[in-house]
Amino acid sequence: MARAPRLNPKWTWYARAQSGILLLPLGLCLFGEAIVRRAADPPQPWFWLGTMGLISINAGVGLMIESGLLRGYPRR
Repeated sequence: MARAPRLNPKWTWYARAQSGILLLPLGLCLFGEAIVRRAADPPQPWFWLGTMGLISINAGVGLMIESGLLRGYPRR
């Protein structure tokens, strides 16, 4: 059986960093929309939108930290 090729660590780093960079603003937008819906008169459904926003924010920050985005591109 043929062995599957391994992903280059640089591509893995790039995918994690970009996913985090995209998830953070998505989460902020969803959370903001939930706040607007809750403050509307009459209030509209907002709970699941806010929950998904918070999940996206945390996932984005976590992926950016895990990828070592602050340290920069991997040298190896």
